[in-house]
Amino acid sequence: MSSNPQYLSGNEIRNTFLNFFAQRSHQILPSASLVPEDPTVLLTIAGMLPFKPIFLGQRTPEFKRATTSQKCIRTNDIENVGRTKRHHTFFEMLGNFSFGDYFKEQAIAWGWEISTQVFGFSPQNLVVSVFEEDDEAFAIWRDQIGVPVARIKRLGEDDNFWVSGPTGPCGPCSEIYYDFHPERGDENIDLEDDSRFIEFYNLVFMQYNRDASGNLTPLQNKNIDTGMGLDRMAQILQKVPNNYETDLIFPIIQTAAQIAAIDYHSSDEKTKTSLKVIGDHIRAVIHMIADEIRASNVGRGYVLRRLIRRVVRHGRLIGISSEFTTQVAETAIALSESAYPNVRQREAAIKAELQREESNFLRTLDRGEKLLEEIIQEVKQQGNTQISGESAFTLYDTYGFPLELTQEVAEENNLTVDAEGFEAQMEIQKGRGRDAHETIDLTVQGSLDKLAEHIQVTEFLGYTQSAATAIIEAILLEGVSQEEAEAGTQVQIVLDKTPFYAESGGQIGDRGYISGDGIVVRIEDVKKESDFFVHFGRIERGTLRVGDPVTAQIDPACRRRAQANHTATHLLQAALKKIVDDGISQAGSLVSFDRLRFDFNCPRALTAEEVQQVEEQVNSWIAEAHAAKVEVLPIAEAKAKGAVAMFGEKYGDEVRVIDFPSVSMELCGGTHVSNTAEIGVFKIISEAGVASGVRRIEAVSGPAILDYLNLRDKVVKDLSDRFKVKPEELPDRVTSLQSELRNSQKELETLKVQLAIAKSDSLLQTAETVGDHKIIVAQLENVDPESLKTAAERLLQKIGNGAVVLGSVPEADKVSIVAAFSPEVNKKGLQAGKFVGAIAKICGGGGGGRPNLAQAGGRDASKLPDALGQAESDLKSALA
Repeated sequence: MSSNPQYLSGNEIRNTFLNFFAQRSHQILPSASLVPEDPTVLLTIAGMLPFKPIFLGQRTPEFKRATTSQKCIRTNDIENVGRTKRHHTFFEMLGNFSFGDYFKEQAIAWGWEISTQVFGFSPQNLVVSVFEEDDEAFAIWRDQIGVPVARIKRLGEDDNFWVSGPTGPCGPCSEIYYDFHPERGDENIDLEDDSRFIEFYNLVFMQYNRDASGNLTPLQNKNIDTGMGLDRMAQILQKVPNNYETDLIFPIIQTAAQIAAIDYHSSDEKTKTSLKVIGDHIRAVIHMIADEIRASNVGRGYVLRRLIRRVVRHGRLIGISSEFTTQVAETAIALSESAYPNVRQREAAIKAELQREESNFLRTLDRGEKLLEEIIQEVKQQGNTQISGESAFTLYDTYGFPLELTQEVAEENNLTVDAEGFEAQMEIQKGRGRDAHETIDLTVQGSLDKLAEHIQVTEFLGYTQSAATAIIEAILLEGVSQEEAEAGTQVQIVLDKTPFYAESGGQIGDRGYISGDGIVVRIEDVKKESDFFVHFGRIERGTLRVGDPVTAQIDPACRRRAQANHTATHLLQAALKKIVDDGISQAGSLVSFDRLRFDFNCPRALTAEEVQQVEEQVNSWIAEAHAAKVEVLPIAEAKAKGAVAMFGEKYGDEVRVIDFPSVSMELCGGTHVSNTAEIGVFKIISEAGVASGVRRIEAVSGPAILDYLNLRDKVVKDLSDRFKVKPEELPDRVTSLQSELRNSQKELETLKVQLAIAKSDSLLQTAETVGDHKIIVAQLENVDPESLKTAAERLLQKIGNGAVVLGSVPEADKVSIVAAFSPEVNKKGLQAGKFVGAIAKICGGGGGGRPNLAQAGGRDASKLPDALGQAESDLKSALA
């Protein structure tokens, strides 16, 4: 290597990059959350994603130039993590951005300057690529920067033309590569050779707009979007063989190795891979939890759960048998806190989530081990020597059991595993998820994209006005822009200003009317698309035209209900923090006209006493008549004062603070009462769990209380009339009826079993002898599945060595089949589970169970005789 750049830590690289561009009039902006505003992607996957509305022209940038270090997560190639030098789930992208300001020439010049003069790379170690048709970029690199032509490579559209999606902003790229071996010369340079080259800086020249026909037209405002991988820069500057051995990740790996009592450098490649996976994934996990993501089985919560489980699995592979994730998380938090203070602030929540998920998953792994024991026993009984790929994949996918562990246990039992079959199942699963979330779609449904350059963003007046005069800026019918619309039409309307609150922060949109000269439009909902308020409604009278002056009037009764419920939500969170746990944080909310819903992070259910105390505390604050203090403050000042941020919300440099002094202070853009006394009364309806570690309270307040009480009163009166008792006697009457019902059900179940046994006993005389075995195959009428199983077990006990297969149709479109086999039948290679599963398919169903007893179901009762006939034929053939 001919250059000798100075060693820099990961933090020094990040700060150097940001300061370089700050000195060139770029505003340093904080990293956006991993939970993106963009609904087309699950997680923030690129440094430019937070600027999407600016690139679309939907939002006016506060600064012409910006620079960021953006935390990102991608999981589309998760299986490559730890196996290659540079694949990660979590990574930081350093970027400099120009919004209609400087363009190609300046971006290239600064890219070269920071690479050579700041980070100290020798020009001999740098190679650049350009889009094959971008002669302008080629000329800049050659003539202005002085890069030799042999070290400027033209690449095709797949490599060097950035697109956001089928349509929208796009443009050519230019990339800077580090050459680890310039001594090999400039002939036959192959940038795909990652043993020699590593791409570390990508410059995107966003200069075109692509329409649905594929035509490119120049953008009026050209933009610059760049990305420098922090982990890759650290690998180069710290002179380590891969990203994992940089100071950004390696301390985490060392912590995991110490827990496992092993040494990373002397470990085999398999062990190193597991350590790298732990190091990578735990970074992703702490930042996801810090950004309020909770483990679940859907969406980004599933991504988090999968990452945690992979950490635990790879810990198991390197010999860690106890819980360890919080220990490696502590190292990751210490590494990240200087750049991302929220990971330390959320340390307790991060460790609690990890501990809960790890504990639950270890139990799941235990169940997987038990299933593997059953699979091994079944394989041996069948005389086979290989566990199927399908069984191995079920263990992996359902129980998190790694293939390597299955192979290890199989080897101990003198068995092998069908690895090819496992990989085939893995490819099927990958195919299901490969299409999602890799590209950023900068196109938005409907016509607002096209209108964005011609109409102004909506001015919101609703904090102080319930009505306002406005101009109709746009009319959309089913997402298509129109100049006018007639009475009876469902429309979406954009005004230049509005008093209508648009759905945001959990609060639903206002209702009301838009009216004008002969025009009346009933507004049923309002949503916000970028900075446009879209009013959804139905034209009740007149013809609506773009440019018409109108009056926008909200429904004041609905607004009062929403205000009461929204303020009550703030009081509820404050009460939960005071009475249950100060560490409670919001995980979601809904504020509607008739109720409120509040989701919060808590590892346990609230006691009945706690629920009552929370309700009493909120009502106490309401009665104390606390006046609201509303301020717009710099976000740093607001947070310094202790204002609580709402889950999932994005904030600018200035924020709106809703403060009820000594009670609650939150950052919030919603509408609220001016005094807590306006709420009137608060009542909790329910408290329940909705996900692992997440609880939900549903409640009502204000005018909605009367609706709730009227409904309850109506139900109580109706029940009293039906049961002929007073309201206060209802609980005793219900308890009495429940007891009577349980007794009746027990008697019925007993009678059902006795009837099934009686019917089955008559079948003993029909038993056929096949070889050394007896078989009974028959249909019993109207016998439920449980009784059918009891009957089959009783018959097998009476005939001894043999097989019993019984079928029944307990109700319409429902078939039940049971198979009971003696050990001697099992030795003939017949397994009840597989046998009954195959028979049930004839009836359009399936099932399974143990080798000696199994049950299956179906939907086509007309096929049951055929299924039983097949069962009899198969048994005779196998046992003869």
